[in-house]
Amino acid sequence: MLKKPKFLKPLSSYHPKLLSLAIKLKQFDRKLDLIFDSHKYSKRKDFTPLLYRIKKHKSILLRKLGTSDMYMQYNKIENLKLVVNSLNGIIIKPNETFSYFDILGKPTAKRGFKEGMQLSHGEVKPAIAGGICQSSNLIYWMALHTPLEIVERHHHSFDPFPDDGRVLPFASGATVMYNYLDLRFKNTTPHNIQLLLSIDDKFLHGEFRIEKELAHSYKVFEDNHYFKKIEDKYFRSNELYRRVIDRKTGDTIKKEFLVKNYSEVKYIPTKEKFKSIKSC
Repeated sequence: MLKKPKFLKPLSSYHPKLLSLAIKLKQFDRKLDLIFDSHKYSKRKDFTPLLYRIKKHKSILLRKLGTSDMYMQYNKIENLKLVVNSLNGIIIKPNETFSYFDILGKPTAKRGFKEGMQLSHGEVKPAIAGGICQSSNLIYWMALHTPLEIVERHHHSFDPFPDDGRVLPFASGATVMYNYLDLRFKNTTPHNIQLLLSIDDKFLHGEFRIEKELAHSYKVFEDNHYFKKIEDKYFRSNELYRRVIDRKTGDTIKKEFLVKNYSEVKYIPTKEKFKSIKSC
């Protein structure tokens, strides 16, 4: 596939009105990629839970997020219900790849998606299907606790709100944007793996299940977490690791590096809460 010359800037950097065109070009580029893609994508669903649970997690639906309008969070819940209906029960067979957008499709107003909160180009703004990243965040966090091999994952380009009730490590989620920022992972085990999702009045629930119990479990943690100040801007960085644990003995078999995260934050971190703020 042809690549753009390195000296060319993104279209959106020339004029804001070119942002829409830039997105359409990225979407078209991804569609071309998929034509020559060697992955076999998961299609089959089964709502009967497989015998063994690998990992479960839940995330609260309504949180205090700065001064953002609550209507966008309520709309987000409606968007997440549509995501749950699309993704719940998907079976990832051996050597198959899960693709968030291959299953969900394009989230449009015509399909019932509403205006929720979207993080884009350093700003928090309303957008159709805004907030569905809560589901990709949940799925990615759970996938890190399984033998699934991460094929594609993107983290947010900036952190908009300080930690208020956050229970997971910084940047342990995955942002998605149709269709060029996808969440994909491959089943490299010899067993079927199942994704189950549900939603109630307070939480988005998820779990991965498998047809045969695994010999290992996984513990994900962060290290080298710090803030850096560059002129009048703050940036945040960490590294995610996981321990592979023998289920019978509880012993750690190995420690694996997962990913290094680095992004700008849109708030001033407090030295009382965070041990390391480096200035440059």
